[in-house]
Formats: sequence, structure tokens, C-alpha cells
Amino acid sequence: MRAILIAFLAMAVIAVAADLVLDYSGFATAETTTGSAVRN
Repeated sequence: MRAILIAFLAMAVIAVAADLVLDYSGFATAETTTGSAVRN
């Protein structure tokens, strides 16, 4: 049971870290799905 909880916690930490890194490096959803003709 403890191993499963640690695995879920690790998965959540990795997901949040990956989201922050990708947002910081310019791979946010809003930046990749809009074209050049869209006003911000």
C-alpha cells in the first residue's frame, strides 16, 4: 500500500514539474495552437 502511495505522489510531482518546464520553455497550449493571425 505504501509503495502505491509513493508512486502516485511521484507521478503527481513529475507531472507538475513537466508542466512547469514546458510552460516556461514555450510549449504552452495557448502558444502552440494559435496561429499568427490571432490577436492576443
